[in-house]
Amino acid sequence: MDLNGKTAIITGGSRGIGKEIALTLAQNGADIIINYSNSSTKALEVVDMINNLGRKAYAIKADISKMEEANKLIEESYEKVGKIDILVNNAGITRDNLLMRMSEKEWDDVIEVNLKGTFNVTKSIVRKMMKQKSGSIINISSIVGITGNPGQCNYSASKAGIIGFTKSLAKEIGKKNIRVNAIAPGFIQTDMTKELNEDIKEAYLKNIALNKFGTATDVANTVLFLSSNLSQYITGQTLVVDGGLAV
Repeated sequence: MDLNGKTAIITGGSRGIGKEIALTLAQNGADIIINYSNSSTKALEVVDMINNLGRKAYAIKADISKMEEANKLIEESYEKVGKIDILVNNAGITRDNLLMRMSEKEWDDVIEVNLKGTFNVTKSIVRKMMKQKSGSIINISSIVGITGNPGQCNYSASKAGIIGFTKSLAKEIGKKNIRVNAIAPGFIQTDMTKELNEDIKEAYLKNIALNKFGTATDVANTVLFLSSNLSQYITGQTLVVDGGLAV
């Protein structure tokens, strides 16, 4: 899949799934903007890796839960590269707790980063993409946004909201040749999931039709497909990448 001449922004692109998405798109020809909120060291490491692939890359710090910083991210990105073809709304956090014990802050933090952050960055870029009359927006949701999960009312609500956001926006801007899709990963092996109890992992594995956990590469390859011309007639969809967990 050829992304030569295209540029992508990946929010939360300095680690985990975001990092893998950035590297995969770069390996297929795209130049990359890495958005990060905390560790410049990790972000710059990814920039160096992309530069070593022969692609251009930049790291821009922004707390996307704040509209003014999302605006700054988009403005700086356009100043550096001139045009953005692909937006991957990947940044997300968890603050798991049973609802009866969940604090208002735990709820607000997750909604503000996961759902409002997606709104902020997309709103900041969408007018520019409309002027370009092209673009692919890819929102990283989650299988729990479809199925729910105990202890994750805040996270599930934020990811379900992203799916509704995706469908509505696709209908709003499709006539401008901008596609908007979501990806709902299942159990993906990351630093976060490594900390889970082995019994919990085994319980999940029993319910996965393919009998294996997913990897960040599985998600990144789906982003690559939705970024490319191979998906040019797909919009408003949620691609489930879960190995059959929700079947």
